[in-house]
Amino acid sequence: MSSAFHERVVENLAKAQVRGNFRRAMDGLMQHRLDQFPDTAELEHLRDEAFAIRAQALSQLPDLLEQLEQRCTDNGIQVHWAETTEEGNQIVLDIMQRHAATSMIKGKSMVSEEMGMNQFLEAHGVECLESDLGEFIIQLAGERPSHIVAPAIHKSRQEVARLFNEKFPDIPYTENIEELTQAARKILRERFYAAPVGISGVNFAVAETGTLCLVENEGNGRMCTSVPPVHIAVTGIEKVVAQLSDIPPLLSILTRSATGQPITTYFNMITAPRRAGEKDGPREVHLVLLDNGRSRIYSDPELLATLRCIRCGACINHCPVYVRIGGHSYGTVYPGPIGSILEPQRSGLDKLGELPQASTLCGACGEVCPVRIPLPRLINRLRYEAVRKDAGTVKGAGSQRKPAEAVLWRGWSWAASHGGLYRLAGQVATRLRRLLPSRLGPWTQVRHAPKIASKTLHERLKELGVDDK
Repeated sequence: MSSAFHERVVENLAKAQVRGNFRRAMDGLMQHRLDQFPDTAELEHLRDEAFAIRAQALSQLPDLLEQLEQRCTDNGIQVHWAETTEEGNQIVLDIMQRHAATSMIKGKSMVSEEMGMNQFLEAHGVECLESDLGEFIIQLAGERPSHIVAPAIHKSRQEVARLFNEKFPDIPYTENIEELTQAARKILRERFYAAPVGISGVNFAVAETGTLCLVENEGNGRMCTSVPPVHIAVTGIEKVVAQLSDIPPLLSILTRSATGQPITTYFNMITAPRRAGEKDGPREVHLVLLDNGRSRIYSDPELLATLRCIRCGACINHCPVYVRIGGHSYGTVYPGPIGSILEPQRSGLDKLGELPQASTLCGACGEVCPVRIPLPRLINRLRYEAVRKDAGTVKGAGSQRKPAEAVLWRGWSWAASHGGLYRLAGQVATRLRRLLPSRLGPWTQVRHAPKIASKTLHERLKELGVDDK
């Protein structure tokens, strides 16, 4: 029986329009990134620096989180800890209910997607509105993001134009991107002023100063964090860095790796709620620090590297598998190579053990990662964890193990370690080559069955008079 992942892949491979949209978008993003790094030596130096900053922060993570909490509290930011997404959502709901808030406006946040925050709040009578243009489009379409940086990258401008025309018939139909953007701004602008609560993500949290850093291009994030009287920021515990001087190199390599920009239009630094005499800003700022399996990942010395990710999406943009099957095929919040290692660790290999298989191991993801996460190696590690016979360190380890396949490989290993037997098996296989079936399971769904030669390599060498011993 086909798995849900396999069914989604087959479905999305049949969508020629979506595949074309991805191909054009990814080609553009890869070229933009390449243009930003003409000096290979500078790129490698910056990658080394970013790696060192993130690795050092993770090595001190417990202490830095305590320091972050203390600095934020001193600054007037209220800090909340959530071990699970359920706890995180309840914290957000409790804050909103204390303010009798029945609506909120939200900036782009992958952690809120991970929490399923919108669905949770709407089930409790809270109206949620996405203000990021890509997220707004996805929300109108009733879909999930297909990319961690550009949520609606799978849609063409014609599809967006039809969607806007369907949802807002009073707005004249247009396929002009600037006009579509202006229409969305007009719709959202009034909501910024009316929303009692604004929600955002966090790109970096600085332990030294208790500063929350947000990277964005549209200004919607700044509106969400400054106009509503209450601001709630949600982030994973791994986003902390030690000091403010760590931010410039991380910001430089993040923006260039993500969208090929030397810097984004807006970089927001939030250190406190509105103070006496200030004319804008929220009266309350809350920070929700989410674990959701990150501590378990942190406990493994090798898999710990997963948490270095700065969510630039470069590995996704360069992945030949993602480009063809699209983000929705993964069925997870984080798609592509980073999703293939993060999601199975969070949810368990018993649920998402197929994702590490969605890789050619070409190495492109590891080559472009700005913080040097060894993605191919971690993918292989999770493949091993999925089929190991003893209890592993990853949730759901061993759940993908097939006893018959294990017996087959043990038999092959034993035969390969006995030269005479291995040569005999090769001779038998060549003599019976015509009996080889044309269908060999999933392998031949997209390939022709291999044809065994009429003679083994040893036999050919012997005919040529070559000593193969």
